[in-house]
Amino acid sequence: MDDCADIYGAEKMTKGPEVFPGYSSSAMSEAVVPDALVSPAVGSMYGEKAGGPTVDFSYVGIDAILEQMRRKAMKQGFELNIMVVGQSGLGKSTLMNTLFKSKVSRKSVLATAQEKIPKTIEIKSISHDIEEKGVRMKLTVIDTPGFGDQINNENCWQPIMKFINDQYEAYLQEEININRKKRIPDSRVHCCIYFIPPTGHCLRPLDVEFMRRLSKVVNIVPVIAKADTLTLEERDFFKKKIREELRANGIDVYPQKEFDEDAEDRMINEKIREMIPFAVVGSDQEYQVNGRRLLGRKTKWGTIEVENIAHCEFAYLRDLLIRTHMQNIKDITSSIHYEMYRVRRLNENNTAVAHANGIPEHHLAAHEM
Repeated sequence: MDDCADIYGAEKMTKGPEVFPGYSSSAMSEAVVPDALVSPAVGSMYGEKAGGPTVDFSYVGIDAILEQMRRKAMKQGFELNIMVVGQSGLGKSTLMNTLFKSKVSRKSVLATAQEKIPKTIEIKSISHDIEEKGVRMKLTVIDTPGFGDQINNENCWQPIMKFINDQYEAYLQEEININRKKRIPDSRVHCCIYFIPPTGHCLRPLDVEFMRRLSKVVNIVPVIAKADTLTLEERDFFKKKIREELRANGIDVYPQKEFDEDAEDRMINEKIREMIPFAVVGSDQEYQVNGRRLLGRKTKWGTIEVENIAHCEFAYLRDLLIRTHMQNIKDITSSIHYEMYRVRRLNENNTAVAHANGIPEHHLAAHEM
């Protein structure tokens, strides 16, 4: 756990230290600056006394691409679409507000005096434009009120599966247009945070069925909701039990082992996989503790500090979703999940056209091979 804290510990992460994910600030500072690199070289070529630093004549300037990418990304901004799934009362809205330190959940914006539990699953989304240190991001939070709240929850995953596939279909239709947009709006679900009730025993059949089916079409990050209701021993036992059940049922949650790119990725992601599911506590209430302002939940025994890794694993979840793996989550959505959907749909279209033209199926299969 200490090694993991070294990599993902909140104490080593500062809010927004990197403007473009994956590139350090030191790399950015080495990008080409014309006055510093060109002027002295030109002066010395014509015999003038160069007053500036010595120029490295072997320098080509390839690393300037990082600065170009950074500027382009800053202009375009980023998109992130997160779905939250779990029965009512598990703190989904509170956790989203805690993650982004602002009122981003649907309930926070469209709060009603008394929200009744819907009789069927509804899919509701709300978007926000967030800016931090000059970086703009369009955040969309997709909520699923009604999931797991009925007496009969059979097939309650179907509306959610349909919604995710509908977003893939919308993107595909934009992509195959002859005159398609320069930048296609991305409404694809990048990540699904699945909230597990803190029973302390095992996964429910509903949990297993949902994650088994949905893990094939979206990145799932399971969390134990309201983890402060469990003792540390109960929490560790529950986490271990859930990992065993995920393996037994062939459920591959994010970060998926098969998508590790290299040994370094594998080492980092193994530490994350050993911690899943994250035992989290959410709170958008600030308290003063020992002269420090912090987010937490106040009880008569003390204050549970949301960002303190000794109290809960919220900091690890935040770092995974925002500070270290956000771009990877989006890349896997695009290159794996969406690509699988695209191939399947285009094959279906080809088969339908072949049947309409009277081409036998075995001829079509031979052509595809």
